Amino acid sequence: MTAPLSPRAILDALVSFPTVSRDSNLPLIDWVEEYLTGQGIKCYRQYNDEGDKAGLFAHVGPEVEGGVVLSGHTDVVPVDGQPWTTDPFTVVEKDGKLFGRGCCDMKGFDALAIWALVEAHHRGVSRPLQIALSYDEEIGCTGAPPLIEEMNKHLPKASAVLVGEPSVMKTVTAHKGGRAYRIHMKGFEVHSSLIHTGVNAIMFGAKLIEWANQNNAAQAAATPSDTAALFEPPWTSTHVGQIEGGTAHNITAKDCIFGLDFRTVPDEANDDWRDKMLAKVAEVEAEMQAIVPETGIEVTETFDLMGLAPEDEGEAESIVRQITGDNSTDVVSYGTEAGHFQAAGYSAVVCGPGNIAQAHQPDEYLSVAQFQAGQAFMEKLLTEVLA
Repeated sequence: MTAPLSPRAILDALVSFPTVSRDSNLPLIDWVEEYLTGQGIKCYRQYNDEGDKAGLFAHVGPEVEGGVVLSGHTDVVPVDGQPWTTDPFTVVEKDGKLFGRGCCDMKGFDALAIWALVEAHHRGVSRPLQIALSYDEEIGCTGAPPLIEEMNKHLPKASAVLVGEPSVMKTVTAHKGGRAYRIHMKGFEVHSSLIHTGVNAIMFGAKLIEWANQNNAAQAAATPSDTAALFEPPWTSTHVGQIEGGTAHNITAKDCIFGLDFRTVPDEANDDWRDKMLAKVAEVEAEMQAIVPETGIEVTETFDLMGLAPEDEGEAESIVRQITGDNSTDVVSYGTEAGHFQAAGYSAVVCGPGNIAQAHQPDEYLSVAQFQAGQAFMEKLLTEVLA
């Protein structure tokens, strides 16, 4: 058995793997599994459909239900085009900061979770500790649901999940959900002087985009629910961030493709917003097909993210507040895997080292002080909650 590694040594190893979401994370998973297995911990994998990515999970302590899960993701966003002043895949410490892609979001927490799992295994705990490391979080948390499903097949079900997204070690009890779609407007080309005989995919697509604008205006003007009022903005937003289409200025566009997504407050259902969108899609499509029947609109779902709703006396929240002493009310408008765990019947909360403002940035960093605060949190988890 090799000697256990320090949190910093684990972080150095994790960051060295360029696990950008578009690429495989298997080299990192191989390293983590080899390390944990070398410490006497049995690991399980859950592969994606293509077999080029995997989530990893493990359990230490008594084989009983009611344990605590430390949840993190292994993928990071790209560094392409960003003006880094250090090697993004080497941890560089300077001025009290640990620079490197993923140090903040969220390999810093992953390193601490791996360290805590090994410590729990060697020290012995009376309450189980589990780890869940996913893939494809950065492109919609798509790796979390199948990972959770596989965990429930192999491990005693835990009761509390701590998702370590950067929250400056604050207790985040709610976040928005989301649903995203790829919209393909399929028009009919004619010379633009005969526009009335063609179907301009861009111009009909603009009707859906204007619906998004109108939806945002109506939501902003409405009185928010108590849950929605916790967020900024305090309503479900509709967004279009990219668009492409058309062949030439004097041809009605045959194709127009854009993304449309919702950031839903957690007391509203993603399916309800889908139904509203599809009703508008059907309306616009009928207008298109009244001109040229073979035109239409293709809608493809690209991700479905569950929101995290505040829990009444939630166990995960209680654990984090017990350790940190933080009694503030904190919610975030970005999404995490906590919503998927909650939907699967776990009590869930978000708490991790680092500031989300540093995530995805060039020269991304995690302060040494936050990394140390994360380790102190894990030590208290081991000695005050699990022992």
